[in-house]
Amino acid sequence: MTSTFSRRRFLQSSALAATASAAFPAFADPAQDAGKPSPVHLGLASYTFRNFTRTQMIGFMKQLQVTALNPKDVKDHLPMDAAEEAKALTDYEAAGIKLHAAGVIYFPKDEDNDIRAKFEYAKRAGLSVIVAGDPAPATLPRMEKFVKEYDIRIAIHNHGPEDKVFPSPLDVLKAVKDLDPRMGCCIDMGHCVRANTDIVEAIHAIGPRLFNMHAKDLTDFHEKESQVAVGRGKLPFREIFAALIKTNYKGFVDLEYEIHGDDPMPGVIESIAYLRGVLDGMGYRA
Repeated sequence: MTSTFSRRRFLQSSALAATASAAFPAFADPAQDAGKPSPVHLGLASYTFRNFTRTQMIGFMKQLQVTALNPKDVKDHLPMDAAEEAKALTDYEAAGIKLHAAGVIYFPKDEDNDIRAKFEYAKRAGLSVIVAGDPAPATLPRMEKFVKEYDIRIAIHNHGPEDKVFPSPLDVLKAVKDLDPRMGCCIDMGHCVRANTDIVEAIHAIGPRLFNMHAKDLTDFHEKESQVAVGRGKLPFREIFAALIKTNYKGFVDLEYEIHGDDPMPGVIESIAYLRGVLDGMGYRA
């Protein structure tokens, strides 16, 4: 596999993985784990590996033992072009990787043709959720029409204080609460806390309209650039998972590690290990 991921970094990551296995038994063989199957499903947002090709990302996912992917049309992860998309889907199937959502996908036009193209893209990939970025409120009724036609859910992604329409998942809820129940929300954890919104409260408020989660961690809830590996920041992941379990959340919690784009694996390994470790500590097999 051709990659800019250096041998030195690979060895460092392997060492970190070994450490994580010792610290968090969830990295071990699940057959040896006596915990209950986890009701919280962990996945990966492909934007994490935005600087790497699909082939490289598949290799990284095998190292991580992660098989659930939320791809984006970045690099060649899941191209919008139908022929190229088909090649990507073949590669994922061969690697045992299952796609559950795609995004963030933007809807800049309040036009049938543009919106239908995005739904056709998701349909070809067999997806049940589109993670939507920054649709104008006036576009939502038109999007709802396609949700009903395709039976594909829309999860509007909140983007923090910089987003003047949907800074918080609670703003998403206000916009969709009277629309089809398949119109809902993707909570981005980092952007959520930067919008002064309590994630646990938001999970309970959104309830059955929560369709996807993007996991990240921050050391400062007012500073976007304070992102760190999950577990090194201040987000309350045990409480978040408990809220998801209590509200019977059926979607995925997708790691979206946005820092160190040219060398993300050390932080990704640490983050996945931490998330698995939290679930393990709650008595679940991740």
